[in-house]
Amino acid sequence: MPDQSLDAVFKLKPTHRLQWEPAQKCDVLLYAEGMVTLNPSASEILKHLDGSRDLRTVINDLERKFDATGLEEDVLEFVHSARERGWITAVQD
Repeated sequence: MPDQSLDAVFKLKPTHRLQWEPAQKCDVLLYAEGMVTLNPSASEILKHLDGSRDLRTVINDLERKFDATGLEEDVLEFVHSARERGWITAVQD
């Protein structure tokens, strides 16, 4: 699992926009270089990375929403990947 603090807060980079794409029948991430088609899990995580909640809260909210447990590793892996791809940025205090 990536070494990421559960206290960290993230949001989409200002150059990126998450939106529903009717032609694709899914959420997509739009940015200057193109578009990424998102699977439902990625879309839900990105919707929760709104700059107001730490990762602990995001994970708890997702587990409640989907009546699931054990999502921490998957969420942290996705956050790590999204940071590497430049989709999200950490919010500084």
